Amino acid sequence: MQTSSEHAYPDHWEADVVLRDGGTARIRPITVDDADRLVSFYEQVSDESKYYRFFAPYPRLSAKDVHRFTHHDYVDRVGLAATVGGEFIATVRYDRIDDDGRPAPAPADEAEVAFLVQDAHQGRGVASALLEHIAAVARERDIRRFAAEVLPANNKMIKVFTDAGYTQKRSFEDGSVRLHLDLEPTDRSLAVQRAREQRAEARSVQRLLAPGSVAVIGVGRTPGGVGRAVLRNLLDAGFTGPVYAVNNALPEGGRAELEGVPAFRSVGDIGEPVDLAVVAVPAERVPEAVADCGEHGVQGLVVLSAGYAESGDAEGGRRQRELVRQARSYGMRIIGPNAFGIINTAADVRLNASLAPQPPAAGRIGLFTQSGAIGIALLAGLHRRGAGLSSFISAGNRADVSGNDFLQHWYDDPETDVVLLYLESMGNPRKFTRLARRTAAVKPVVVVKGARHTGSAPLGHRVPATRIPHATVSALLRQAGVIRVDTVTEMVDAGLLLAGQPLPVGPRVAILGNSESLGLLTYDACLTEGLRPLRPLDLTTSATPDDFRVALGKALADPLSDAVVVTAIPWVGENGDTESGEGEVLAAALRTAVATAAAPAKPVVVVHVEMGALAEALSAATSTAPGAASRTQARPAEPEAGAAAEAGRAGSVPAGPPPTGPTSAPPATPTPTEPPTPGNIPAYPAAERAVRALAEAVRYAQWRRQAAEPGRVPEYEDIDEGGAAALIERVLGDDVDEKGVTLGVDEVTELLGRYGIEVRPTLPAPTPDAAVAAAARLGYPVALKTTAPHLRHRPDLGGVRLDLAAEDQLRAAYAELTDVLGKPEELQPVVQAMVPRGVDTVVRAAIDPAVGAVLSFGLAGAASELLGDTSHRLVPATDRDAAELVRSIRTAPLLFGWRGSAPVDTPALEELLLRLSRLVDEHPEVVAVSLEPVVVASRGVCVLGATVRLAPPPARTDLGPRTLPSY
Repeated sequence: MQTSSEHAYPDHWEADVVLRDGGTARIRPITVDDADRLVSFYEQVSDESKYYRFFAPYPRLSAKDVHRFTHHDYVDRVGLAATVGGEFIATVRYDRIDDDGRPAPAPADEAEVAFLVQDAHQGRGVASALLEHIAAVARERDIRRFAAEVLPANNKMIKVFTDAGYTQKRSFEDGSVRLHLDLEPTDRSLAVQRAREQRAEARSVQRLLAPGSVAVIGVGRTPGGVGRAVLRNLLDAGFTGPVYAVNNALPEGGRAELEGVPAFRSVGDIGEPVDLAVVAVPAERVPEAVADCGEHGVQGLVVLSAGYAESGDAEGGRRQRELVRQARSYGMRIIGPNAFGIINTAADVRLNASLAPQPPAAGRIGLFTQSGAIGIALLAGLHRRGAGLSSFISAGNRADVSGNDFLQHWYDDPETDVVLLYLESMGNPRKFTRLARRTAAVKPVVVVKGARHTGSAPLGHRVPATRIPHATVSALLRQAGVIRVDTVTEMVDAGLLLAGQPLPVGPRVAILGNSESLGLLTYDACLTEGLRPLRPLDLTTSATPDDFRVALGKALADPLSDAVVVTAIPWVGENGDTESGEGEVLAAALRTAVATAAAPAKPVVVVHVEMGALAEALSAATSTAPGAASRTQARPAEPEAGAAAEAGRAGSVPAGPPPTGPTSAPPATPTPTEPPTPGNIPAYPAAERAVRALAEAVRYAQWRRQAAEPGRVPEYEDIDEGGAAALIERVLGDDVDEKGVTLGVDEVTELLGRYGIEVRPTLPAPTPDAAVAAAARLGYPVALKTTAPHLRHRPDLGGVRLDLAAEDQLRAAYAELTDVLGKPEELQPVVQAMVPRGVDTVVRAAIDPAVGAVLSFGLAGAASELLGDTSHRLVPATDRDAAELVRSIRTAPLLFGWRGSAPVDTPALEELLLRLSRLVDEHPEVVAVSLEPVVVASRGVCVLGATVRLAPPPARTDLGPRTLPSY
């Protein structure tokens, strides 16, 4: 029986979505107030579309029809509308039916569904988006199947259903096609949904980066001001389309010009299509400008205006929310507010809609920043070192378009080989990790995260609450293949190498140069970064550029090295003066060595000391312009073809399919192509910087190799998923607190036991006699432990006595504990049977609302906790993840026979990790598990303590229908 509260307007069904062409629409429930909108919408639908909907000529809706289609109980009868500018462009409706197809209330679990899309908006993916949302609504209302009746000639609607990826049946009855869709999400339906999301969001970014025409709103009539500066930058960059200036203070009538371009009082006065508007007016005037743009077909906005949420006051936040709502109501997307602007260096666009007076050279690097100041610094640094960009975005408050959207664009952008991101916050970390993993499988993604230690996002950035520390987020990003660096300097260093050099196939590094000391510094830096340097080759200070050329050629041909570091100091003449011109000559010699080297290709970097001419000469050759280091091509290929093409590249690392498996695989994966052309040699003023960048490339290349075979989630026949679900349902009941409940000892033992995880029993010992009785039951030898919160898992405080082999030893230990630490009721002592000696470890799993379920591992003890020596992986973990989890902590040697100790049973430990991962993944109500300690012996593992907390699972936004962040 549905209660009256379930009939209230479900505002959580409202959502903004990006459509196939990159525009946006709002999806919301239809209400009784929509009668006029419905009639107007229907009048704009063609007779053919009406016929397909009603199977007969149906020129207009009757009053009864309008009442039926606008009155819903939001349970058995639901209607959704897609709107743009407040007007309907499409509708979808379901009616719950019984097995005979007649209207029925719950518990009937089938519904008949029907769509109607305005002809002008067909082909934009509106029906597909509506199907995702109406299916999610139906599942929420316990409807498991949709039935649809479609005329055979209505191929578009049949395709909407068949392409959705749901399990379906089709039959032909009475001249129509009868479709039945099982609404349970499948791997294919999720893959289809994410592929559509990628195409739509990438297209929405492409519309911003490659507009056909641009209007700058807020151009002053006199020189100076933000609007005038942006207009001047657009013109100086040579934008290939029409440019217009807008200033509502211009005199009415007549023709005006500003900076030599046509100027108008409003966008509506232009009289020609405008694709992109750059808004540079005071915040209080922005709504008027947005309305002007929306009513005249502008596709996207770059809002440079400040005075929004970055101000930190309530009015600024309200103004920012209204800006997003208003723009989306017209189907427009926004970069900003408080943005620095966007740049696209493509020859057929040449867009500089930013405050940067000097646009970067064309190149293969895509750069996204949330900070204008950092953006300026990065543009200057990349320009100084000869690096070119494909596109640049400084998003300001990123109220709408974010780094996630640009990852969707750059993933298959043939003009971008390397992605650099400076982030101060992550609005959707779970989605970012998924997109970064997929993108990193085909091109490097380098990230700097600002505001790491404050734990708070900058003003103006909406981010979800998270309970996990920054170090954990960094570990999860690295798991996704992200190259995580700490500074913007390191980001530029890594970006230059990745954009201009092939990926190394291993960690072996050859070092050569004309300074023994600089070679030794480089050697030490390699060891620090975990590389395997070969003995440095000292060419002596008398080495000529030709000596460098010969030595570099031999190092590139040496099968024992995977990369080469060239070190150079100035030549000193007989009179003590440095030789002039040698920098340019050496650069030419190095380029020649690389150009004539035989395959396989290897990365080469240069470390120089006070050789500005060499750095300048190499930066001139290190242009990352198109053709210099292309790793992707315009024509997409199937994932298998992409892997084969990359594997066939000499000296490269196969990209392989994205490691998230089929659920995230798009229909086509970009294909890496030719290796970089000779001469793209990055130069660094310090050995540490060069080696750190090289080490990041080595680690990324290793991740790429592993991503090609991401491992599997093993099956275990003894897992009782149903029994665990029944226990969870029994414990949670119907009235559980949102904060959840901590299970008792017996419930913990039963739940973990359902997944093959045995917890060694502990018996309470409130008195010495009870301790003796417990020991007799468990069998000697035993351990006596305190479980008081302040002593739990703290053997360093003396709350544990081990190897008690007889009653007298147990009684003596009990007396000693209570004499030193307190009364039994304070200590809460327990008795536990001794287990084989081994290494004490800690295994945990927790669900974070921002990033999802996380599996963690480390050694037990204060030292590991103090050093933060814990590894993390996202759930569900594969067998490869479990192996890496065990081996990635710094204290891992203790598990593998350090200093002659016996190695422990790491396969058994990995199985425990995988079983716990399965439990948390299959039962999201399990929001926290702690196994401490887990003793890993030479044979087997023993779980001595465990706690489990259950709670209603947090919403999984990544599994629902496509939506934009709500405001």
